[in-house]
Amino acid sequence: MNIKLFDYNLPHELIAQKQIKPRDHSRLLILDSAKQKIAHKHFYDLPDILTSNDVLVVNETKVFPARLYGHKSTGGKVEILLIDRVNPSGWLAMIGGRNLKVGDAIYFDKKLEAKIIKDIDGKTKQVKFNKSGKELDKIIDNIGHTPLPPYIKTKDSQKIKKDYQTIYARSIGSAAAPTAGLHFTDRVLKQLSKKGIKIFKVTLHVGLGTFAPVEAEEIEKHKIHHEWARIDKKTAEALNKLKKTGKNIIAVGTTSARTLEAFSDKTGDLTPGVKWVDIYIYPGYKYKFADDLITNFHLPKSSLLFMVSALASRELIIKTYQKAVAKKYRFFSFGDAMIITKNRL
Repeated sequence: MNIKLFDYNLPHELIAQKQIKPRDHSRLLILDSAKQKIAHKHFYDLPDILTSNDVLVVNETKVFPARLYGHKSTGGKVEILLIDRVNPSGWLAMIGGRNLKVGDAIYFDKKLEAKIIKDIDGKTKQVKFNKSGKELDKIIDNIGHTPLPPYIKTKDSQKIKKDYQTIYARSIGSAAAPTAGLHFTDRVLKQLSKKGIKIFKVTLHVGLGTFAPVEAEEIEKHKIHHEWARIDKKTAEALNKLKKTGKNIIAVGTTSARTLEAFSDKTGDLTPGVKWVDIYIYPGYKYKFADDLITNFHLPKSSLLFMVSALASRELIIKTYQKAVAKKYRFFSFGDAMIITKNRL
């Protein structure tokens, strides 16, 4: 399929620059893909929309401030972006700065130092810090900056740290937030629980590859990025049992959906474990475990737009996005939400 089929016109002013307060006051578009109907609600209406037959699966990954600013021994400024952890003191990182090579050291606040020990591909290098484990994590959390998406134009990434984090985030490791989860509040979670709606947690650490533009003209030729994911045995067994009893599984966000699909076998059963996932979902893919999806509105011609177009048809998704633009919904990470569902309207 040609990538141009996934383009749509988005006025710049509809790209959300900050979070709605309270979080659950964001708008919620309901897309019934079976009936091809649309309804307009708010996220705080979610407990009224769902029933006790629904099961939510959220991604409990926690964003860490992966962008660090330091300097060379000569005083030259260096920007480092942590990508993947290699060991307790080692990271793969993208490093901005002139004439940096293997053996060079980078100095940060709090007496933190990093030495370049390996060149991976010119852009990416492996570094070894002089601290490790929880001590290193604490320093990074203190001096690091959240690597916000390029379409969010703010100079204060420290101030935005709290907003760019789900309230149920637990497992540190993401360079970007699983943004569909940003709409949840304690109030909504309590109302869902009171209604008998079960919520399960999986983990997928979101990488910066999620923002990488698709350069292939034919989307089938695109190579998806890989990300670390985990589903524990207790969660997998419970979800498998609920799925077989006819419960409706709702993935909260594309990251939760990718995790469920990547850990599903050919029969649709979840297999627990920990692994790197690079599942690429685009139209033609048949979802094996997730029935519905709560998600934000995604960039034109992006892999995430391909993914939601596999749950409903491409034509229906593009038509829905055009209606969302006309209704002045807020788009992308801090934007409004939609739920792709069936036979609910």
